[in-house]
Amino acid sequence: MQSKRTKYFKLLSEYFQVALGIVLASIGLKAFLLPNGFMDGGVTGIALLVNSFVNINISYLLIAFSIPFLILGYFTVSKRIIIKSVISILGLALFIHFENFETITNDKFLISIFGGLFLGAGIGIAIRNGSVLDGSEILGVFVNDRFGISIGKVILVFNVILFAITAILISTEIAMYSILTYIVTAKVTDLVIEGFEDFIGVTIVSKDYEEIKVAIIKELGAGMTIYKGRRGFGSTGEFQDFDIIHTIINRIDIKKIYRIISRIDDDAFIVEFDVNSVKGGVLRRYLNKKKDKKLPSFIAEEKL
Repeated sequence: MQSKRTKYFKLLSEYFQVALGIVLASIGLKAFLLPNGFMDGGVTGIALLVNSFVNINISYLLIAFSIPFLILGYFTVSKRIIIKSVISILGLALFIHFENFETITNDKFLISIFGGLFLGAGIGIAIRNGSVLDGSEILGVFVNDRFGISIGKVILVFNVILFAITAILISTEIAMYSILTYIVTAKVTDLVIEGFEDFIGVTIVSKDYEEIKVAIIKELGAGMTIYKGRRGFGSTGEFQDFDIIHTIINRIDIKKIYRIISRIDDDAFIVEFDVNSVKGGVLRRYLNKKKDKKLPSFIAEEKL
């Protein structure tokens, strides 16, 4: 009984957040982009482009141009996502049709920034809850599934063509501002989907690995994975066993970890790389700085 209630609550929460995403996206369109003739990328951009030439309501165009992409999605993604996306696109079209915002500003730069901000937030919230407000993401998934081309490249090519057509048919200036809007939308969408935490991985090779292990755990509270390594034939002409330290930290702490390592071993070999997703481990404790950063028993014993 409790499990079913939790399931219904989660479903209700998802649809509520999708509705919030629709409201934010429609504000970006109706209060900023539409009144000023600005474009965005994807299906929304196509609808806006066509709307500038023909006297057809943007809501109808949005639905019409989304249909082919939803059909593609039927063969690529789950039916649940398609159902939620159909509801979301219809909801966005209805909201755009009935809401009536006054133009907030005539400053083109502000229009690009804040229009992209609201639209990106809306799209990001929808995607986080298993839905899409723009069919170009579905196109990217479909092409990736069939031809192995990355989703990002598909969407980029799609939008380059769209903005090129905008520059030819409308004006270069509008196309440039529209590119700015698209960049803001894409960045805000990524931020909403991935969250504010930005993680990087760090691999450390040092002769003073024991001290570095203790310092990282004690001063940063970050977990780590230890690999057994062996130094090959080098300037010393000897083989030597040692530990390779691999850890995940927040990007804001990268300077701090470099200072820690440099203080112990200024000649340490450090490899830094981006991390797309992190789950499990002691990451939760790392993010909560207030929790006790107690050393693991095996390190505490070595320290003693």
